[in-house]
Amino acid sequence: MRSRSIVFPLHLIVGCLISCTAFSQSKVKFGKISPEDFKPTSFEKDTSAHAVIIADVGSSEYEADRDDLHMIFKQYKRIKIIDKNAYDEATVRVGLYHVGSAEEKLQNVKAVAYNLVDGKVVETKMDSKSIFNDKVGKSVNVKKFTIPDVKEGTIIEYSYTVNSPWKYSLKSWSFQDEYPVLLSEYTVEIPEFYDFVFLKQDVNGLLKHKADIDRKTFNLSYESSPTAAAEHFSLAANTVKNVWSAENVPALKEEGYTTSLSNHITKIEFQIAALKFPNSPVKPMMASWDKFSEELYKDEDFGADLGKNNGYLGDVVDGLVAGVKEDTAKARRIYNYVRTNFTCTDHDGLYLSKPLKTVFTSHNGNETDINLLLVAMLRRAKLKADPMILSTRDHGVTNEMYPLAARFNYTVATLTVDTLSYFLDASLSYLGFGRLSSSCYNGHARLLLEGTTPMPVYLNPDDLVEQKTTYVMVMGGEGGSLKGSYQQIPTYFESCSMRAGIKDKGKDTYFKGHEKDFGAETTISGVEVEDMNDNEVPLKVKYDFEMKPDESGMLYINPLFKEATLKNPFLSETRFYPVEMSHVIDETYTLNLAIPEGYEVEELPKSSVVKLNETDGVFQYLIQASENNIQFRSRIKLSRAVFAPEEYVELRRFYDMIVKKQSEQIVLKRKS
Repeated sequence: MRSRSIVFPLHLIVGCLISCTAFSQSKVKFGKISPEDFKPTSFEKDTSAHAVIIADVGSSEYEADRDDLHMIFKQYKRIKIIDKNAYDEATVRVGLYHVGSAEEKLQNVKAVAYNLVDGKVVETKMDSKSIFNDKVGKSVNVKKFTIPDVKEGTIIEYSYTVNSPWKYSLKSWSFQDEYPVLLSEYTVEIPEFYDFVFLKQDVNGLLKHKADIDRKTFNLSYESSPTAAAEHFSLAANTVKNVWSAENVPALKEEGYTTSLSNHITKIEFQIAALKFPNSPVKPMMASWDKFSEELYKDEDFGADLGKNNGYLGDVVDGLVAGVKEDTAKARRIYNYVRTNFTCTDHDGLYLSKPLKTVFTSHNGNETDINLLLVAMLRRAKLKADPMILSTRDHGVTNEMYPLAARFNYTVATLTVDTLSYFLDASLSYLGFGRLSSSCYNGHARLLLEGTTPMPVYLNPDDLVEQKTTYVMVMGGEGGSLKGSYQQIPTYFESCSMRAGIKDKGKDTYFKGHEKDFGAETTISGVEVEDMNDNEVPLKVKYDFEMKPDESGMLYINPLFKEATLKNPFLSETRFYPVEMSHVIDETYTLNLAIPEGYEVEELPKSSVVKLNETDGVFQYLIQASENNIQFRSRIKLSRAVFAPEEYVELRRFYDMIVKKQSEQIVLKRKS
């Protein structure tokens, strides 16, 4: 991709460090290690803590560097390695950004390992020659070093400095880690002529903040010509020193039904808003949404090609819409053409990887390449189409207030016909017209309307309802076996997965793999799958099955067969983050069981209806038996997909009841 200016975020850098002179503000100092420091901490009682971060202390401040100010970013980190699972902490990677002759520089690296030997602290210093280059991208180099002599129980510490010419890019700071943190502290000193927006995320109220006003003089120099002597001048300014700190921060643990931990981690980020130099007008640095959209449309790596005639598309587009009058029908043809004839190579890119004409001729590209080509083809057909940018669930949420490009990582197409809008993603071959992947349902997105204000769009998982209906009819077979017919309309996204599996393995092989899910010796036959080639609707699945009884002659039947929920998806007793399901659940299962001749009911589960907070969900388990028949119905229905941490206990209890009831069995015995 053509070069562009980007902010390189802290979590990709791994570090940004603080010098020894700054450590006096914190509770630790480089090299001050005693035998007492090796005593177990309370966190080590948690078997999941493979390491404890004793201190993580950082700072960002401005310093004069000849004729300009540079950002000096420092970090000091001390870690106790509890067991070998945390040995990776001894390898440190620092990302350094560069464009042309401008580059970030790594300086003042120190790294030491400390071990307790016979009651004495033995230190092993890292050799400065042990720092290696590892280029990872066109504009990013990584400096890597590994601290030697690390064992279980070792304490390591390291510090370094990053000198950056990009003075408008204050480094962010994360106060949480995958391991517990005893102390995390970040100091940022900002001169009055730089106005930054602080983007604080403190879900659990861990952060403390203080700010002090000071005054600082920056001594600069410049040369008016190569042969002239350097001239010196001073720039004095008020500064604000902000200190954020957190103590005894719990480990950041991945939990099920979480979109991205970046949405919940305690952190602080910065965005330059304006320059306010003395005797000069205020210069805004942060674009409005209007300006942001305008610049994207002009950008050669995004929308510049959309404003061109794109005559190379003419023959294909004209052929696709020939004889079609209705706009939506034209759009369907174009969409299906792109979806089936272009291969997506990457599903995580806001910008084009190559010009649209190259995308068209190569028949591949990332999701932005393919979907902007779709926009161009729709426009060529004189349809109203616009790009929409969003952030996928695993990338984190966007900021609705500020147009921050780094928060977006995905582009789809939007078609408007009369008053209806259709969201289109031709990069995923399994998606139907007007469908987006559930990964796109992540809240705020932006529809980029050329020449006017971009419109906020909200893709909320609470609005995405996935319905599944199953009907099973069972009767007695020969030798006490059970014969049944199974009919199901899976959810839409289950259908997408099933289509892919059937195409890959073949229908018979794919469903033969389902036999073991019945929990008894079972054979499946007569498989029928409807709407296999219609990506816009769920599948309809039908097949027959036969289950053999055990040798005792007793029949133990779970009325849900393979559709039972046998494990609670919410295992932890407590939860610190919201439960963020990708969609709303609505599953209905119906069974009609003809009691086999010669058998009678020995045990029958009891009916039950459980509500989740009255209106948030319902679980129905309804069963009744007559002389020759058992009728059963189960339904799990939630009214929303997202639940706050304080609602977790009730949600977990709700699923406990589901698991308990759906594991109960009907017991039939032979009549005496």
